[in-house]
Parts: sequence; structure tokens; C-alpha cells
Amino acid sequence: MSFPSDLEIARAGKPLPLKDIAQQMGIGEHLLEPYGTSLAKISLDAIDELKSRPKAKYVVVTAITPTPLGEGKTTTTVGLGMAMKHIGKKAVISLRQPSMGPTFGIKGGAAGGGYSQVIPMELLNLHLTGDFHAVTAAHNLLSAMVDNHLHQGNELDLDLDNITWRRVIDVNDRSLRNIIVGLGSKEDGVTRQTGFDITAASEVMAILALSTSIEDMRARFGRIVVGYNTKGVPVTAEQLSGAGSMAVIMREAIKPNLLQTLENTPVIVHAGPFGNIAHGNSSIIGDMIGIHAGDYLITEAGFGADMGAERFFNIKCRTSGLVPDAAVLVTTVRALKAHSGKHKIVAGKALPAELLAENPSDVEAGGANLKKQIENVKAHGVTPVVAINAFPTDHKSEHDVIRRIAAEAGARVAVCTHFADGGAGAVELAKAVEEACQEKNDFHLLYPSEASLKEKIETVATKIYGAAKVEYTALATKQLKNYTDNGFGHLPVCIAKTHLSISGDASLKGAPTGHTLTVREVRASVGAGFIYPICGEMRTLPGLGTKPAAAIIDFDENGEIIGLS
Repeated sequence: MSFPSDLEIARAGKPLPLKDIAQQMGIGEHLLEPYGTSLAKISLDAIDELKSRPKAKYVVVTAITPTPLGEGKTTTTVGLGMAMKHIGKKAVISLRQPSMGPTFGIKGGAAGGGYSQVIPMELLNLHLTGDFHAVTAAHNLLSAMVDNHLHQGNELDLDLDNITWRRVIDVNDRSLRNIIVGLGSKEDGVTRQTGFDITAASEVMAILALSTSIEDMRARFGRIVVGYNTKGVPVTAEQLSGAGSMAVIMREAIKPNLLQTLENTPVIVHAGPFGNIAHGNSSIIGDMIGIHAGDYLITEAGFGADMGAERFFNIKCRTSGLVPDAAVLVTTVRALKAHSGKHKIVAGKALPAELLAENPSDVEAGGANLKKQIENVKAHGVTPVVAINAFPTDHKSEHDVIRRIAAEAGARVAVCTHFADGGAGAVELAKAVEEACQEKNDFHLLYPSEASLKEKIETVATKIYGAAKVEYTALATKQLKNYTDNGFGHLPVCIAKTHLSISGDASLKGAPTGHTLTVREVRASVGAGFIYPICGEMRTLPGLGTKPAAAIIDFDENGEIIGLS
């Protein structure tokens, strides 16, 4: 008998009433704002009502460097959260909301997988409570204010060649990456080149994820830099009188969403910042609620530990003040084999037979990546736990190699079968995390706020990426000086680079050292509160593939959604 699809498993789930899920968290029904029968917003009043309760242990789930195979971070996060109940602990899970671009593209949704899923799966992957639409509307309102300002005479002297604020849309559409607006008559606006990014890449989304209150969000909107005048001075959303209306549009979106897992563990889903040019973590507000709502708060950081976890530590924790107690590093046998550089893997195509054959030496060769990512977690004083996301094609000898690598690097390790077995399949991991959280924590940021922007970039590049040095283009050097001169030098850095390598070169597998990180240009998300140096070409609006999910998602004869994964 074949294993059921994620959608079939999700539909067979038995959800509890949301008031019962909230009750597990100590949240009264008066703090819930229902969206239908299976979703609810949580009132921000919950922050004050819960803050006198003890803090939960704070655990971030990260991974080795991603491969086209996927390592199962979200599935492991969900499985771990459910497993806590199996060892007598209460957990709350905190996740990002998936973008509909990947959902209708190749990647699919982000509800977890198998028997470690968040439900309702369809609603999570399609609109949810409309937060992404609110982000899109708020962002594009400011875009309209920029172009209207130009049309009405450009009192702020905005330089048409130095306007950095684009537009956003929550679908994959490569044709909109670069566009010209204002074509037509004089009444149709000022003609200029601009473009679209995906909504997850919007600074509005990053602000939503990093805000600590609605007042904080409103102030951050005001600090957004839309471009520069002809003298090189920043022009902000506040100067364009757009920040207030943006905050009004976002008044509901700032409230976190409450869902549940297949085993009725509470899940807070809120915000979905891009993992390349933003920090790739769920919201601080969601964590401010979840940290007082159970014994463990388990959250997930995008991409590998060199990216999402580094930003979790140095951007999210710097802003929230919350201190992590442990970090789970997800790995798979087949991904480590891929990091050996001996196997060619193409997304969407069958795996080569030699990848699935028993071969501990290939796991050993790729294990350098795991060792480096353990080192990257420990560089922040956080205790790592390695989670082996097991597949039926794995062999005990291959797991033994991973166990030895982890032990030699000073990390606990657990084999997990949560995809097939739900929470019961992650009990070993839950016990390892419980032990790790009892250790004395020495969490520290990688660099101080007062360090220069170049010092911050070079610290991350050398300590986390293994680079020997950093080189800057003339443009990047000029931009760094400009940001420092304008008072942005205290901000943390969010380095935009490939997620397919610890280095800035996607072709370098394992744990490369001695390479040079080249910073091509530098941009500022002043409202969100970080500077993002760009290394290489970053696609901020994906395109659709030859066989996108959008071509197969439909309704069947019974009115049920099909093709969603």
C-alpha cells in the first residue's frame, strides 16, 4: 500500500476546537478572533496577559546547507513540537507563513510533511488570514505615494535614478522583475524604470516580523528609505506621509495566527520574510506570546545555519532580547552524500541509484558541512542537537557516521522518523533537546552594534562562512560610506548570498575555506533595521518552471482541492 499524500493525511486529521488549543497555551477565548472554524488571530493583549508567566525554553531549528532534496526543517520542527507531548512537556511551535509563489511553483507549501504537519494544510498554504495581501497592499501603497509625489512636482527632489522602493506581488512572475511605469500621456505619471519583488522580499514583511508592537511597527514604517534626493540624502516614508496609512492597512496583519498540528500541538504562524535578502524568521510578536505559553517554544530559521540561524541570533534575538537555549541542526544521509560533491541531483528528477546505495564514505565526505554548521551554532554560545531526518533508504552504517561526526563536534544527535510516525518518531530528539536546554547557556551575539559595517560583514564572512577575506566593489564601498554617514552604521548586517553553499559560490560544496567573499552592492532596510550586502545575483522574484504546481492545482468532482503539496 502506497504512503498517503500530505494532503490526504492532513484531511484525515482530527482538529480540536481552537479554544481548546488556546487553553493549552493559557490563552483565554476572549483573546481569539476567529477566522472561520479552523483559524484564529490572537489579540496582542495576550502579550500583557501572559508576560507574568514563566518563560519557556527557546529552541531554534536550523539545518545543514540546503540541497535540492530538502532536509525537512519544517517537518522536523513540527515533529519535535509534537514529540514534547510524548515526554510530558507542553510545546508551542512558531513558524513563518508560506508564500504562494513557491506554493504554485516547484517548492510547494510549507506545512510540514507526512504525519508531522500543521493543519488546515490548504488554508495555511493559500491565503491563511490575508496577512500577505496586507503586506502587498501596504508596500504598493507606498510605491504609489512615491510615483504620485513625482507626478505632483517632486518637492522632495527625489533622484529618479536613485529610487530604491519597488513594487511586490505574491506570485512567481519573472516578466515583472524589470518594468517601466508611467507610459502613456502626461497624466499617467512620470516615466521611469522600476520592477517587482515577491511579497516575502518586501521590507514591510521584514518589519512585520521584527516589530514588537503596533507602535513599533508604525515607527519602523516611517523610517523606510524609499530613495535619495539629488544630494544623496535619504527620503523616507514619513516624509511622503505614507507610513500612517501603511500601519492602518497592517492593523490586523500584526496579530499572529493560531493553528494546530495533526496531534493538536499549538502553532503560531506569523510573517514570512525572504530567507535571502531578509532574516528569514517568523515574527517576534508571535514569539513574545509563545515564550510564555508552554514549556518549550520551538521556532524555525530559513535555509542553513550560516544564514537563517545566524540571522536569528544576530538580528532577531538582538531585537527581541530573547535568549535561545538550544539549536536543532537537521540533516539527512542523502544531503550529506550530496555535499560530498560526487552526486548530481536535479530537482524534480529521480534520484541516482548510487545516491541511495549504502556508502558511509560519501556521508563522511559530506560531513564537513555538518561539522561547520555545528561550529556556526556553537560560535554563538548555543548548544547544538543534530536531528537525523531518517529515510527508508538510509543504512545504519550511514547513521553511525553522522553520530560520530556530531559527537566529535560536541553535539547530541537523534534519529527521527517523524514524517512516518508523527510525534512518536521524534521522541529521541525531544529528550536530547530537553537535555541540551538544561545546560548552562553562554549565548552571545557575533558582533557588537558599535562595530563598523565592514567589521560586521567581515566577522560573519570569516567566522561563519570560512572566508579568508572580503572584497568590495567600488559601488559597495561608496554605499557603505553613505549608510555610515547617514547614521545607519549601528545596524546589524543581513548578508544576501547563495543558500546552496556556506560560501558565496553555489558550486562550492561541503565546508569550503580560504575563499573570498565579494560584496557587489549594499542596500539598506532602515525600517526593518538591517543593512544587506549583496554577494552575487539575488533573484527577488522567482519565475515559474516548465511544470509548475499551478498547472495541476485544481478542484475535483467533489469540490476538493487537488495537486497541493
